[in-house]
Amino acid sequence: MQEKNLYEYAVIRVVPRVEREEFLNVGVILFCKSAKFIKMLYSVNEAKLLMFSEDFDLEQLELNLSSFQKIAHGGKDGGPIGAFDIPSRFRWLTAIRSSAIQTSRPHSGFCTDLDKTIQRLFEELVL
Repeated sequence: MQEKNLYEYAVIRVVPRVEREEFLNVGVILFCKSAKFIKMLYSVNEAKLLMFSEDFDLEQLELNLSSFQKIAHGGKDGGPIGAFDIPSRFRWLTAIRSSAIQTSRPHSGFCTDLDKTIQRLFEELVL
């Protein structure tokens, strides 16, 4: 029997006009302390996003989401925050913010395959 991992995940969402509080799910970040695992997947449906705000800066959004992914995966590309340990990077990425990129509250679960789990969550919540 495979060991079950306790994991946490958060949905990454874009809020094109913060004052309207409307959002579009664009990604998922999943973290498991015991497996020393963190992974972020994202995909932007540009047509849908532009329906919320036709002048939204898609180029800047891509840069910001790419930075989020670099921080999640760590290393030099993630800058100073990318050098934090995995739990600290997850907490930083899921901190409450009022910017155009926000995350849901973290949720938890158990699974035996973290890669399959993030893929399933990504398909259910984003795609």
